[in-house]
Amino acid sequence: MSSNNPIIDRFRSNAGVLGGHWEGKTTLLLHTPGRKTGRELVHPLVAAPYGDDSYVICGSQGGAPDDPQWFANLEAVAGPVTIELGTDTLKADHREFRPGRDEDWARLYDVFGAYWPDAAEYEKKTDRQFPVAVITPR
Repeated sequence: MSSNNPIIDRFRSNAGVLGGHWEGKTTLLLHTPGRKTGRELVHPLVAAPYGDDSYVICGSQGGAPDDPQWFANLEAVAGPVTIELGTDTLKADHREFRPGRDEDWARLYDVFGAYWPDAAEYEKKTDRQFPVAVITPR
């Protein structure tokens, strides 16, 4: 059982609205297959609106020293992923950006950081720079 299950249950029972610490913020549930198991995994994530129809998500893991496994799983997916956004379950395209590799990383990370100020606190806990991804529902 995932420690995220109570958050996932609350998301689904409240039409995608979490409240509390997430009050007023868009969140989504990202479905990815595990790289080793192939089993579908579901991750609740803050999703910063970007452009007309996309979202920036961030692999901060609360400032943990390593990237979250969901980000590596997302990078391993060729083709669309499934997301839950509000009451909708949708296919979505994705593109991942890493610091030092992708020139758009800093701009996209700034979009996320402006939307989710907690990211600045997470940065204080690690030397790691957080990868981001743009999710675009189809």
